[in-house]
Amino acid sequence: MSGPVIKKDVVFKVVASITFPVILIACWSAGYAISRSLFPKWWPQASDFTIGVTSGILGFFLFLLAMFLISKLFPRRHRELFQMIIDALRRIAKGDFSVNLDVKIDHMWGELVDGINHMAEQLNEMEQLRQEFISNVSHKIQSPLTSIRGFARALQNEKLTHEERQHYLQIIETESARLSKISENLLKLTSLEGKHHPVERKRYSLDQQLRRIILACEPQWLEKELELDIILDKVEIVADEEMLSQVWNNLINNSIKFTPNGGKLQIQLREAGEEVLVRVTDTGIGIAKEDQGRVFERFFKADKSRNRTSGGSGLGLSIVKKIIDLHQGTIAVQSELGQGTTFIVTLPAVPRTNA
Repeated sequence: MSGPVIKKDVVFKVVASITFPVILIACWSAGYAISRSLFPKWWPQASDFTIGVTSGILGFFLFLLAMFLISKLFPRRHRELFQMIIDALRRIAKGDFSVNLDVKIDHMWGELVDGINHMAEQLNEMEQLRQEFISNVSHKIQSPLTSIRGFARALQNEKLTHEERQHYLQIIETESARLSKISENLLKLTSLEGKHHPVERKRYSLDQQLRRIILACEPQWLEKELELDIILDKVEIVADEEMLSQVWNNLINNSIKFTPNGGKLQIQLREAGEEVLVRVTDTGIGIAKEDQGRVFERFFKADKSRNRTSGGSGLGLSIVKKIIDLHQGTIAVQSELGQGTTFIVTLPAVPRTNA
């Protein structure tokens, strides 16, 4: 009797291994098709993100329905497994990402269980990042709002002198500008992270662009009496000039900001084979080793006692990193506390064409 039983089990595994992926793809495809057909009629202004989320939810519920119907066709032990999987998926759908199916199965259903556990783990990490992002945004916005509210209330005091009133108004204006900058950077970062953000590439002189930005920063480095060491090779590049302008402005202004009076700022540009290298080096306060791996994270702030990121939105280097990524380049940081910091931007070089 063992022969037919083994054969039956083998047939089941083969059929299941073929059927399950087909059902999964069919459910998600159906959800996508339904969303694409209904949204233009019901909600023409819906974004691709909204349509994508809706199609995913529809596919998920179609998959649950399919699993429910299929479970009626299998033996009890399989129905129990299906029910466990369905319960887990329902919990995930409700936002409970702590799901962990502790089931040891050797055949292909084991891969499904492992996949659900992995999906729940990844969604849990994303949820934690989302909550951290919301918390950081709230904190960043709350600080200038508190200042604006406090000084606006102080202005109601009729006994204030003209000088005091002007001082409070200046603080309100500064905090309003700070709040506007946070909002602007958030919108900019969101746009850069969009799948279809346009990159308008053109050939231009990178060394001339850097010179213009250095000259535009002249009031800042003159005020601090910084020594400048500028070494710029003649380099042409095909890239989005406006985007890269944001990169150089951010890196150079940061270096000036965190370098003490009488310090040194070095900016180098050279072409090395198939790459273009830009190095921005300062003799400023530096960044701790444990912080260097996180300086490109949104809202990351180094130790306040070192004040490396104070006064900004905490989004500048995140925007820089995203722009460099869009240009298929890399950015690295080298730093020691009290010794200064170097940012190294590497961009792909474009072969020169004959005039």
